[in-house]
Amino acid sequence: MNRLTEHFFKTSVWIFNQTDVKMAINGSRFSRHGLIKRAIANGEILKIRRGLYCLAPAYQKKPVGIYGISEYIYGPSYISFETALSYHGWIPESVYVCTCASYRNSKEFKTPLGIFSYNHVPQKAFYADVERCVGSNGNVYFMASAVKAMADYVYVRKPGWTNIHDAAKSLRIESIDLHSVNAQQLSALTENYNNGRVKHFLNNWKGALKS
Repeated sequence: MNRLTEHFFKTSVWIFNQTDVKMAINGSRFSRHGLIKRAIANGEILKIRRGLYCLAPAYQKKPVGIYGISEYIYGPSYISFETALSYHGWIPESVYVCTCASYRNSKEFKTPLGIFSYNHVPQKAFYADVERCVGSNGNVYFMASAVKAMADYVYVRKPGWTNIHDAAKSLRIESIDLHSVNAQQLSALTENYNNGRVKHFLNNWKGALKS
């Protein structure tokens, strides 16, 4: 086992960057780069993106969670859109891209652990209606509520929905899920977005709760 791999395996650090490597391993920048390069070549660590690495599955004491790594790849961010809707059981499809919202520029990263897509979503309070979660493997991640995931979806995807029933049909969401939302949650989120399309959608959804 490469001594770089051994260090992070012993300390149970599953994801690390260049600064972490510098603090862990004495020597020159050149020698540290050589250790990283050899560890990658031997399949002991995975390069997630430039300067960010994690232990390969065979060397992880607990599996690395896809949700938990999303914030490290590009943050501040939270999981939203289709991934959040699938997480909450609102849409039936398996999601093959981890979709996230960020207040930075939109970007996509193809990594050994999967594809991570980040879309810029401006809001007054970025983490409003976002829950801090801890997975069974101890990984921390930030997950949008199903309602916020829908609001973000409307902002970024710009679907041609005229009412909430169009949304249900398009995404195959059960009516019972859409009507499980309370009006106060919708009102709070409406105030959090300046976008007219999102406001109209959320207000339409709130009106549908009364029918």
